Amino acid sequence: MKTPVVASDFFAPRPATRKYLATHPSAAAAAARYTSGMKRLPWIWVVDDDPALRRLLEQYLATQGFDVRSFADARDIGRRLQRRRPDLLVLDVMMPEVDGLEACRRIRAAGDDVPIIMLTARNEPLHRVAGIDIGADDYLGKPFLPQELTARIRAVLRRRMPQPPGTPLADAADIAFGDFRLDLGTRTLWRGGAPIELTSGEFALLAALARHPHQPLSRERLIELARGRDAESFERSIDVQISRLRKIIENDPGTPRLIQTVWGFGYVFVPNGNEGAEAAAGSERAAP
Repeated sequence: MKTPVVASDFFAPRPATRKYLATHPSAAAAAARYTSGMKRLPWIWVVDDDPALRRLLEQYLATQGFDVRSFADARDIGRRLQRRRPDLLVLDVMMPEVDGLEACRRIRAAGDDVPIIMLTARNEPLHRVAGIDIGADDYLGKPFLPQELTARIRAVLRRRMPQPPGTPLADAADIAFGDFRLDLGTRTLWRGGAPIELTSGEFALLAALARHPHQPLSRERLIELARGRDAESFERSIDVQISRLRKIIENDPGTPRLIQTVWGFGYVFVPNGNEGAEAAAGSERAAP
């Protein structure tokens, strides 16, 4: 019988874990590559009422260099987060009593910006829209490959986890527009001297727009810029996040001037807020 591996054991291997790694070199190599240079393992919580899926994710994510804890329901998730906070939360939508959407809503209402990846049924696109609308960072439809969830976890953590001190950042610059300042080095949006809370998904989308001022961007291109080339293309989620960003940075979200709609195409970021998007769309509609 194979001995299960525990993620934290990669830093202090027990005899059973050493035996496991000796007979599973690919798992050991993957964990070693991902955790190289880390002071601790990223801590992931999995909340799902399917015990078989929980066991699968616990074992697989552990071999990928994560410290994993799982829960069968989200009833006490707020209290648990107050005691100790994970680096990322994997949250299933369809659960009894307190479903994933309600749990996410409660977490964000409490002011907690813990990264959240929602697990949704492929035939329920409204769940994905709702999840993004209430502050989830990403979503993944069931059934899925554990490798895909791992890739999405790492992508979200890259956006949210701070770089080591002294690490040069290609995006370490400020972008000013209106009363706002977007600090790409610290990944913070400021208004005056006060920081404004954004989810990692909202920040990534705003940064993608701000780095391409006056350039109409299709929804597909925005998904690629904000989430990476391998992100699942779900255009409605971009519209939802744009709506949330407008509520944050626009004086009148109903008549947006900073993030303008290019009808039938996508969006354009206008830093000074006084130029129409339609004229630009005519000459740049074919831009990637």
